[in-house]
Amino acid sequence: MIWCSGWELASAVSNAGGLGLIGAGSMYPEILQQHIRKCKAATNKPFGVNVPLLYPQTDELIEIILREKVPLVFTSAGNPGKYTASLKKEGLIVVHVIANTRFALKAAEAGVDAIVAEGFEAGGHNGLEETTTMALIPMIKEVVDIPVIAAGGIATGRQMLAAFALGAEGVQVGSLFVASAESSAHPAFKQMVVDAGDGATALMMKKLVPVRLMKNRFFEQVKAAEMQGAGVEELKTLLGKGRAKKGMFEGDLTDGELEIGQVAALIHTVKPAAVIIDEMMAAYEQARQQLCR
Repeated sequence: MIWCSGWELASAVSNAGGLGLIGAGSMYPEILQQHIRKCKAATNKPFGVNVPLLYPQTDELIEIILREKVPLVFTSAGNPGKYTASLKKEGLIVVHVIANTRFALKAAEAGVDAIVAEGFEAGGHNGLEETTTMALIPMIKEVVDIPVIAAGGIATGRQMLAAFALGAEGVQVGSLFVASAESSAHPAFKQMVVDAGDGATALMMKKLVPVRLMKNRFFEQVKAAEMQGAGVEELKTLLGKGRAKKGMFEGDLTDGELEIGQVAALIHTVKPAAVIIDEMMAAYEQARQQLCR
């Protein structure tokens, strides 16, 4: 959710009954502090911060989270053992995002309170194994005893119910909220998500960091480079710096990096976060009652 989930979206989700998350992956430490303080002013409900552990300023981000007394931290893209103990010592709830059983076990051993099991359908950074949510959730439930939150390909109440049937205790929704009114994504990117159809995305850059992208000129350049056997350094050069900001935040739909999940094909309009949550919960309850009958 980099470039998409700031304080406005996080507070709107929390106010509507969900757990809003600030995406810190695109933020300098001082910017994260501003977003946390604005989120506190906009909601009296719990919210959290997602911290990808692959960035060089992670230590500073963690310090700010502790200083601002954020109640929950979702870590991803790195070793859960590095920060979990110190965060929990300060009373925070820690959740780690994984895409396979090996890292689920590592996260559980590190002492996290819950796991987000993210299937291959998800947007953004993804697992090399390409395990779908339908297969991943039961696999993770077999090997850990802590709560499992399903992610990847969830944008409707029926999909939420399906995740619970697979054994999940909760769901994490990303792509649907990219196209929300409160998302900080560029309006042009939101519209591209709304217009996306079946097959509009694919998992790319597996030699570097697997990421699900929408198809545009940059996507085709990456695809051509990979078909020609491009290595890590060549892909790094092609990616350059600020490519995700250029696409998702600044609205360059041609040469920007546009991260979104397969479920974009089910997103048809831009709506306020509160409406999204109300509609998901109503559809979930309707589907549950139908199955019970």
